[in-house]
Amino acid sequence: MSAVMTLKRIFDWKVRGVRWVEIIGLMLVAAMIFSVYLAKAAAASESARITSLERQITENGQRVRLLRAEVARLEQPGRLEALSRMAGLGPVDVHRQATESSLPELAPVPEPAPAVIVAPTVPSAPPPAAPEVAQ
Repeated sequence: MSAVMTLKRIFDWKVRGVRWVEIIGLMLVAAMIFSVYLAKAAAASESARITSLERQITENGQRVRLLRAEVARLEQPGRLEALSRMAGLGPVDVHRQATESSLPELAPVPEPAPAVIVAPTVPSAPPPAAPEVAQ
């Protein structure tokens, strides 16, 4: 019975006319409201971030499509043929073949190594003498 009485006393304990149980309950409700507010703010922030990332993905997809269209345009055989004609290039003769003996003539000429020039040295002046101190 004493445990029941102690528990009843705890529930009936009042501070300025308000029971402790009500104060604790009110604090718990306030803590829950604050945590729900924080969770909603975090969710809104993540939602904005997700929207931004989705927009970037859409923009990058459009760029990829534009670049693929540009590559297709630049690789058109008719365009490449016209450019090669303007540069003075033509098709390679199929009868033109290299033999083993003609390979050294086809090898690229190596560029000469750069010459190393040593700068002349200038003799350095002797360091200035320390001033004498009069005693």
